[in-house]
Amino acid sequence: MSCWRRLRDWNNAGVWQRLHEVLLDELRAAGRLDLSRAVIDSSHVRALKGGPKPDGARSTGVGRAPSIM
Repeated sequence: MSCWRRLRDWNNAGVWQRLHEVLLDELRAAGRLDLSRAVIDSSHVRALKGGPKPDGARSTGVGRAPSIM
């Protein structure tokens, strides 16, 4: 339980974010940061102002799908 509380407190205090920023700064300064193969995962990067609204899903079949319930 102590470990969980400590991790929670560090997360709330921004320790992990700051550690990540320091690591990136040091890698940049050393010329060791290669972003040519970086990937942005939308599950972790928030779209500002909600991003564009997608159109509704289009049906690929004829008629409606059968109800399970």
